[in-house]
Amino acid sequence: MADHQEASVTLPSDPASVSAARRYVVDVLAEWGLPADSEAAETIRLMVSELATNAVQHTFGLSPTFTVDIALDRDEQLSIGVTDSHPRFPKRLPAAVQQDNGRGLVIIRWLTAEWGGKLAVRPTGEGGKTVSVTLPWTTAVKPVAAD
Repeated sequence: MADHQEASVTLPSDPASVSAARRYVVDVLAEWGLPADSEAAETIRLMVSELATNAVQHTFGLSPTFTVDIALDRDEQLSIGVTDSHPRFPKRLPAAVQQDNGRGLVIIRWLTAEWGGKLAVRPTGEGGKTVSVTLPWTTAVKPVAAD
């Protein structure tokens, strides 16, 4: 595998794009050696779903698109970022707040920590933001035994 691989897709800020983002990421990771039915792929699918949903719901229509970037460095570190053009950073809700939504970042933070990764939110040069997770790359691909 190459030392560095990248993939990116830009989608309209529409609820239908959330499932497209999930499929895109899982398909790319499968090309890079992570089986779509692995526990790691399922976790990443959930993270992408939450990040994309946030990009659609919490930009209040002020970001016409969002971009999903994926990078794999030296078979060691996987980075997935979702960028939108809205300047508002996500806010962590207090545990006592009783809402039906607003827990996506809590889920992402917990999953990222569980997998030994890091979560970051940073501004873009264009005035938007990127919410990204960086995870250790571990593939569940096992060599095929010769008969």
